[in-house]
Amino acid sequence: MRVYGITGWKNTGKTTLTERLVAHFTAQGLRVSTVKHAHHDTEIDHPGRDSFRHRQAGAGQVIVASPARWAVMTELRGAAEPPLADLLAHLAPCDLVLVEGYKRAPHPKIEAHRAATGRALLAPENPTIRAVASDSAPQIALPLFDLDDIPAIAAFIRSEVNL
Repeated sequence: MRVYGITGWKNTGKTTLTERLVAHFTAQGLRVSTVKHAHHDTEIDHPGRDSFRHRQAGAGQVIVASPARWAVMTELRGAAEPPLADLLAHLAPCDLVLVEGYKRAPHPKIEAHRAATGRALLAPENPTIRAVASDSAPQIALPLFDLDDIPAIAAFIRSEVNL
């Protein structure tokens, strides 16, 4: 499985970059999946829904299925968050998995950076970051891309994962 990450500080454009890369790669005929990490208690279900009620009653896993999509929700119930590798094992086969977040995981990544955040680059302290996509020109000894140059970023990722 080819895995490549998009990382960076909050409000640097990670989600927009991921979204645009997914659209670019799928337009080229690739099958792309994504994994999004959240640091907060993410709720994808809503109170009052049948699936929410199943989870509240104690179900460890709930599958919601419709003619358009299906999803599995797993309640950790105090257990540790699973490592990224365990989550990747649940994905169907695809050409590329784009992982948003997971700054410290060992897969290769590109860092999204916006000067307006005032945050320093993660790249100098993180050897898994192979390039930076920015709206400015930070001094970095890695490949540097304009945050909006999706074709160049996508070509870099493709070369990185031999795709």
